[in-house]
Amino acid sequence: NYSAATNTGNYSAATNTGNYSAATNTGYRSAATNTGDQSAAVVEGKESVAISLGIKGKAKGAVGCWLVLALWEQNDELDWHRVAVKSFYVDGETIKADTFYMLNEKQEPVEVE
Repeated sequence: NYSAATNTGNYSAATNTGNYSAATNTGYRSAATNTGDQSAAVVEGKESVAISLGIKGKAKGAVGCWLVLALWEQNDELDWHRVAVKSFYVDGETIKADTFYMLNEKQEPVEVE
């Protein structure tokens, strides 16, 4: 928890599973993955993928990268369940570069801090 995984090599991966953590990768065609709750995934290299699968997770990337975001809902017993996983291409217009995104209740990407 509260940790970071960072990688700068091409074709590489930075992975983190702790809550409130960050995974960052600057290499080309690389991946940053995070499964911890309220965590972040960040990519800067061309054709890379930022994957954030935890509850209230967020991701951001440079133009030409992909973001993979998950949406979770809590049931009446207060158990969390993943209800959607979607990917988005960072084109610089519809999905802005270097901007964190999460999925909203409508399973749409929304900007967050």
